[in-house]
Amino acid sequence: MDVIRKIGHNEIVEITTPVLITWNDGKSRLCGDFRALTNYTKADRYPIPMIIHALDKLAKVKCITKMDCMKGFHQNGAKPKSMKLHIIICHMGIYEYTRMSFGIKNAPAHFQRMMDTIFQDEILEGWLVVYIDEISIYSETWEDHV
Repeated sequence: MDVIRKIGHNEIVEITTPVLITWNDGKSRLCGDFRALTNYTKADRYPIPMIIHALDKLAKVKCITKMDCMKGFHQNGAKPKSMKLHIIICHMGIYEYTRMSFGIKNAPAHFQRMMDTIFQDEILEGWLVVYIDEISIYSETWEDHV
C-alpha cells in the first residue's frame, strides 16, 4: 500500500513541509505540517468519544483485549481532489498522499465515524469500545471473552 507517490512540479497546488513525529517507543511517523490548510477546512463535527467514558467502562470488567489499528488513517484512500492539497516536499522530491494523512484536521472524526459504523452492533451490545484507531473488547468472564 503506497501512502505517498512522487509527482511532478506541474501538479502542485500547495506544498507543505514534512514533519517527523517520534513516539515514546522510538518509532517515527511522517506527517505534513497542514496547519495552513486547516484554516480553510470546514470542520467535521462528528464527535470523538471522551476517553474517560471508555476508561469508565473498562475499569469495571475483568477481561480486556486491546487492539490498535496499525497505521489506521493510512487504511483509508484519499479522494483525488484531496490528494492535490496534501503535498509534501523534501530533498528527494515532491510527494502527494494517496492515503488519509496524519495531521489532517478531519482525519480523526472521519476515522471515528468509520469505526463506529463498522462496529455499531458490537458497541450497542456492550462488549466493544472504539476510540479512533484503538479497539477494546471487554467482558466479565474469560468464558464470555473467548
